[in-house]
Amino acid sequence: MEIEVVQSDVTEIEVDVLVVNLFEGVTSPGGATGAVDSALGGVISELISDGEISGSASEFTLIHTPNSAFPSFKPARVLVAGLGSSDSFDTDVSRRVSAAVMRKLRTAGTKQVATIVHGVGIGGVDTQQGAQAVVEGSLLGSYRFLKYRTTDKKRKPDIENLVVVEGDSSKLDAINAGVSIGIAYSEAEILARNLVNEPANKLSPADLAAVAEKVAGANGLEITVLEQADVEKLGMGAYVGVSQGGPRPLKFIHMTYEGDSANPENNLWLIGKGITFDSGGISLKPGAGMGKMKGDMGGGASVVGAMQAISQLKPKLNVHAVCAATDNMPGGSAQRPGDVVTAMNGMTIEVDNTDAEGRLTLADAIGYALSKDAVRIVDIATLTGAARVALGDGVSPVFGNDDGLMDAVLEASENVGEPMWRLPLDAVTKRQNSSKIADLKNTGGRGGGSTTAAHFIADFAGDTPWVHIDVAATSMLDNTRGWMPAGATGVPTRSLIELAMRLGG
Repeated sequence: MEIEVVQSDVTEIEVDVLVVNLFEGVTSPGGATGAVDSALGGVISELISDGEISGSASEFTLIHTPNSAFPSFKPARVLVAGLGSSDSFDTDVSRRVSAAVMRKLRTAGTKQVATIVHGVGIGGVDTQQGAQAVVEGSLLGSYRFLKYRTTDKKRKPDIENLVVVEGDSSKLDAINAGVSIGIAYSEAEILARNLVNEPANKLSPADLAAVAEKVAGANGLEITVLEQADVEKLGMGAYVGVSQGGPRPLKFIHMTYEGDSANPENNLWLIGKGITFDSGGISLKPGAGMGKMKGDMGGGASVVGAMQAISQLKPKLNVHAVCAATDNMPGGSAQRPGDVVTAMNGMTIEVDNTDAEGRLTLADAIGYALSKDAVRIVDIATLTGAARVALGDGVSPVFGNDDGLMDAVLEASENVGEPMWRLPLDAVTKRQNSSKIADLKNTGGRGGGSTTAAHFIADFAGDTPWVHIDVAATSMLDNTRGWMPAGATGVPTRSLIELAMRLGG
């Protein structure tokens, strides 16, 4: 979808559909909606009076405007989108409405759409943020993964052009900025979605590394990909142990953006779990639903996607992305329950369950980051089924050891509409990771599963400011929800970008 910003009277924009809006309770529309109403002889006001249009959330009314009836009105049709109450309006509402509008108009075979920025008037939304939200909702809500769908002849094509129209020249700079940011954020999250949606036979650790190299090359990023001999030399026994059960070679990916090269200590490390397929290893998962384990590299996908946008938006911050990519397979050489491995930092780990593999790879990825003088670390992982039990699939649990970094992560997630909730790291659950034969074991039992997993990772982060985001439940959905589709959501890619922009502002 091509997106452009145009200064124009909304009645003079030549498109298939013009999208305007209405808040609940408004009986006499103003602004752009009022201009359309006036040009159409009061038809919107009449529909409001008749009760056909109420402005309730996600109510859509399509009005045909034939040139023979309205010769001076250029849009072929008008869609009035209900925004609900102005008191509860925010950018999330704008994203949801924009996503639903795009899907509705695509179903109608629409090619060219123009829209105003929702909620800038009585909705109280900042113009730039409003424009960003409209673009994100439109692009992310239009997303479909159709790469392997070859026989669907009745499928409607995507909308080709979206015009953000504004008559007030004083708002154009803010709108253009918001549109540019919205495109960068959305394209990054779409990249992450595409990676997670790829079947495991199409996305090996080497394939994931190749995508990261392509992103780095296109955006001026530095990249290093370590092979097995390299990580063995560094002492990454926990990571290597996970990889040894499958035939596909591991790839340790390190991407670097230097936005403040004069101050190397001004850095943020984004560490993503990169299990390109998780069978559970010797502790084999149940067969039902195992196909979704192609998405166990969702954390890695999010950091690769985030780096694409970060390199384009250029915060004054040095950002590193790390993904220790591998499969977790039950081959004859796979590690066994009861094995003991040694991590890069020298800590020994009893492998109580080979399906608790993600935290093993993260342990060595964090060890690597600390060896490179990491100052702030955020790790992202589809780590525990217990995350879904705790908070469902609408909120990602987060844990951390630093209130300042935690607050920054939570504020970023709230701003982009990717909800997170902080859970505690208490002394009782920490004891569940105790081992009788090693420094710790990689599971703490059923109780508090997300928390014991976070405690495990915390032991490797040490005193370095660190936050852990568990996206096991939010990385993939069974049904479309707002701008998030069924399948991969890309969460929390936009949160990571927003975090980097705030820290580097």
